[in-house]
Amino acid sequence: MNLSKIIRNISEVPELKKRLFFTLALLAVFRLGAHIPTPGINVAALSEFFQRAQGTMFGFMDAFSGGALSKLTIFALGVMPYISASIIMQLFTVAFPSLEKLAKEEGEYGRKKINQYTRYGAVALAFIQALGIAIGLQGMKSPSGLPVVPEPGLTFIFVCVTTLVAGSTFLMWLGEKITEHGVGEGMSLLIFAGIVSGIPKGVINVLVQFKSGELSLFKLIAIVLIILAMTAFVIYIETAERRVPLQYAKRSAPQVGGTYTSFLPIKLNPANVIPIIFAASIMMFPATITKFIHTSWAQKIAEILTPGTPTYMVIYGVLIFFFTYFYTAVVFNPEEIAENLNKAGGFIPGVRAGKDTVEYLDRIVSRLTFAGAVFLTAIAIIPLLIMQKMHFPFYFGGTALLIVVGVALDTLRRIEAFALNVSYEGFLGRRRRRKTGFGGA
Repeated sequence: MNLSKIIRNISEVPELKKRLFFTLALLAVFRLGAHIPTPGINVAALSEFFQRAQGTMFGFMDAFSGGALSKLTIFALGVMPYISASIIMQLFTVAFPSLEKLAKEEGEYGRKKINQYTRYGAVALAFIQALGIAIGLQGMKSPSGLPVVPEPGLTFIFVCVTTLVAGSTFLMWLGEKITEHGVGEGMSLLIFAGIVSGIPKGVINVLVQFKSGELSLFKLIAIVLIILAMTAFVIYIETAERRVPLQYAKRSAPQVGGTYTSFLPIKLNPANVIPIIFAASIMMFPATITKFIHTSWAQKIAEILTPGTPTYMVIYGVLIFFFTYFYTAVVFNPEEIAENLNKAGGFIPGVRAGKDTVEYLDRIVSRLTFAGAVFLTAIAIIPLLIMQKMHFPFYFGGTALLIVVGVALDTLRRIEAFALNVSYEGFLGRRRRRKTGFGGA
């Protein structure tokens, strides 16, 4: 991937430049809404509470909303309800034959229906989350004793739920518009923008601590090198793939024989960041619940499941392994691929079609899934250990790093593909004009 070529394409292709400005404008709207608080909230008391809520579900969601949840802004829920609904719909598509048939056999109509069901599910999840947040906030106080909601009641619940659901629905619409008329995948870019928005604050904290003498030069250099090394490692793994060779019989004419070759790319990490999100959500749920239960056994559970403890690390790693295998099995179906290959007249050299092809692909995916699970476990746990040992002055999580790198690489690929497509269409247009006698010489 040539970065200088991509930058040149942006400056030379007017349509690409227009799409990029459109994307940046909608992302600016997202960041503006992330600073408009929901009515009826004591923002200072809520921010004080969130400083103590790191390692819980609230802290996890706040990182993905770009700090909007800690201020309970109109975009506090972010696009997480839509992401959760999309994952649930993927699982339902595999579990229910009627949905699977709709997705595979109905073409564009089926895709639109699945997207419509996903939107309904996202609104329902946003309503449930907003209702839970509104009810929970009413009895919540900051560590200094200030009430988060000065005037609790049904009016506050109604206003809070309506605002949060409307904000999440608007973001869902915003993300779809970015996908249609902008550059990149809209929902992913909104999460990307939320995470990246916290980087300036982290850099400022580092510089302030370095200037005050709390952070030594050696530690500052070590932090920069660790971040660069982990970023390079994630880029390498995210772009790594196993290319399975394929051959297809030529069918263009009866008298033309032979074959042509291709390959089936299988990512080293097919599940992407989904297993970490699932595992982190499950691990943080007990810690979140115990924030509202003031008993000795609840506090004991909270201590055991605190990020950085040996018990937390072991359970977290096991859950990541489990969800990596589970989600890969959902999104990658060797039987379906083997069937499609057979229909297209394709085959893997040296492997018989049918059952042998399925077993061959299954072996490859099993090995890649194990490697991907090891990678995801390492990228999730190692930053926690580093932060604990080196006392990082800001949050540095593997989940956020994976999302940022993955979205950035995907967006660059889309920009490159769009510029290539525009150039190809322009070339075809010139050829047509020459054949018909119109246009230039």
